[in-house]
Amino acid sequence: MFQPNMFDSHHHLLEMTHKTPENEMDMIRDDEFESKSGTDIMEAASGDDQDPNQRPKKKRYHRHTQHQIQEMESFFKECPHPDDKQRKELGRRLGLEPLQVKFWFQNKRTQMKAQHERHENTQLRTENEKLRAENIRYKEALSNATCPNCGGPAAIGEMSFDEQHLRIENARLREEIDRISGIAAKYVGKPMLSYPHLPPGASRSLDLGVGNYGAQSGMIGEIYGAGDLLRSVSGPTEADKPMVIELAVAAMEELVRMAQAGEPLWVPSGDNSTETLSEDEYVRAFPRGIGPKPLGLKSEASRESAVVIMNHINLVEILMDVNQWSNVFSSIVSRALTLEVLSTGVAGNYNGALQVMTAEFQVPTPLVPTRENYFVRYCKQHADGTWAVVDVSLDNLRPTSVSRCRRRPSGCLIQELPNGYSKVMWVEHVEIDDRAVHSIYRALVNSGLAFGAKRWVATLDRQCERLASAMANNIPAGDVGVITTPEGRKSMLKLAERMVMSFCAGVGASTAHTWTTLSGSGADDVRVMTRKSMDDPGRPPGIVLSAATSFWLPVLPKRVFDFLRDENSRSEWDILSNGGLVQEMAHIANGRDPGNSVSLLRVNSANSSQSNMLILQESSTDSTGSYVIYAPVDIVAMNVVLSGGDPDYVALLPSGFAILPDGPMNQGGGAGISEVGSGGTLLTVAFQILVDSVPTAKLSLGSVATVNSLIKCTVERIKAALSCDKA
Repeated sequence: MFQPNMFDSHHHLLEMTHKTPENEMDMIRDDEFESKSGTDIMEAASGDDQDPNQRPKKKRYHRHTQHQIQEMESFFKECPHPDDKQRKELGRRLGLEPLQVKFWFQNKRTQMKAQHERHENTQLRTENEKLRAENIRYKEALSNATCPNCGGPAAIGEMSFDEQHLRIENARLREEIDRISGIAAKYVGKPMLSYPHLPPGASRSLDLGVGNYGAQSGMIGEIYGAGDLLRSVSGPTEADKPMVIELAVAAMEELVRMAQAGEPLWVPSGDNSTETLSEDEYVRAFPRGIGPKPLGLKSEASRESAVVIMNHINLVEILMDVNQWSNVFSSIVSRALTLEVLSTGVAGNYNGALQVMTAEFQVPTPLVPTRENYFVRYCKQHADGTWAVVDVSLDNLRPTSVSRCRRRPSGCLIQELPNGYSKVMWVEHVEIDDRAVHSIYRALVNSGLAFGAKRWVATLDRQCERLASAMANNIPAGDVGVITTPEGRKSMLKLAERMVMSFCAGVGASTAHTWTTLSGSGADDVRVMTRKSMDDPGRPPGIVLSAATSFWLPVLPKRVFDFLRDENSRSEWDILSNGGLVQEMAHIANGRDPGNSVSLLRVNSANSSQSNMLILQESSTDSTGSYVIYAPVDIVAMNVVLSGGDPDYVALLPSGFAILPDGPMNQGGGAGISEVGSGGTLLTVAFQILVDSVPTAKLSLGSVATVNSLIKCTVERIKAALSCDKA
């Protein structure tokens, strides 16, 4: 018969302290007593009115009503191990004795474990059959093998290297399956995934065994105190790892179902351009998960799919390598770190890989706070050849129970297509306190274009196009100018990529740096911060002042993008060009949209006493936003790059523009920002300027005033030019 697990035995001993078994047999009899039905035990315990010598002719069984069973089933999903108080309350509500409730829950746990074990046994039996068939094949191959020298039967010692490798890999796979199955079987049904009965703000250190973090103080809003999440959280303890594995497996199942579900879980909007998640249906479909939504947080859920020009294996590698992931999604991921790798996968790939990570997600403006998450990432190859990568928050392991952003199962399904393409279906599902978002960005954030699935997919599609362009071994006919070799083209694209990543890392509201507001309280205030650059070949040494401002324009985003990227209109807003003629020296198209390109511009100074200046510029656009990013470059250094030299030693200080719609847009035809929208643009202008070449020097107020005037003047010129154009 089933023996209760360690946790049940522990609870049983606590409740039976009035008994002192004299030997081990008494203990066993106690366990058997507890495993019987609650009604039988109640009748046996109340036998004072019965003749002890009279054996009952027929046992009477108490059948719970359908209502009682439904209520206890519902409670079980939230809390499989109710305590005495909860059992009494549930019994009072359902008209049952606490002992009856207790034994119903114990029997339910036994039933769930038995079901899980049957399922696991079936899987293991299937795997065992595969291994046995593989073993027979090896033996047959060996029996039929011949010696390459004499033609006679091959000896065991002459087994090919491939066969030896396959045997070793087979054994390792079997050990991995046994290990994961053992962990899942051991911890199934434990109350580790949700804590709905804890009072708000209660500490969970006792439940999770992570009390070593110590007490945390602070009010809601002071989420991470002086330190931020990326620095303050370490990997999970050994005691927590089984919980992390169980949560990841459950999250993978939820992601696949969310990605493939239709109505009533996903409800289409009136124009069928977007989908809305039915929260009531979600709770019914996924009752466990990471627990109920905390007070003060609101749900954001979105789903998007696209076909991208990259094979499925490369996509999986990008998502599972934190450096590649943060580089490809540099406009969204401001910082990311892998804290611990729990599994590297099996069979030489990422199938089964588990990583505990932290990441910070951003919008390119100081006016939208970043979202920090501590989560586990799990990769799995499914039977139909589809790969899936899922993230889910590990909030219960955080040093504080207060959370401003929780990541419910989110991620993507990747399906292989012919000719190196892949179909990607992305789901983003978070719970967020976004009250600190500035009012002019609120409509954009609420629409899901700021952090939702549409932005992830659009960014991935755009980056896949860019990577395909960078890997080209020839110079396409559309590329013009001073680039004469494929090596020079690749070096210039690599330099532009670093410029874009540097710009994105310094324009958002990341907790890695602190913006200081220079004036007033309006939306278009200039915010500045300083950086000291030392021993970095990619940056000039000294003190760098970064300045940024965001504001609204009553102009379509596409019009703003075309105006800012066009070298012929540059003199209308670029003060540093000083009215000089701007000429495009080189042009690399790196996407379907004509706005996706890298250019090398030469500014011919209007003043004969000043030397000409070179500017590297990249413009990019997708359905959720656009960028125009540029940096002055040294002429000698660029000649090295154009000849195919290493671009990592070219010092850059990128400036530029992030161009976002001011709210949701209807689906428009073609690539780039749709012209069908609410009609306005959210424009962020950001400058980086070297104000002192000595890193240890103090920042002067004059330098700050100069940069403030520079960015204010640039903004006024842009507003004037575009308003005049509109008129």
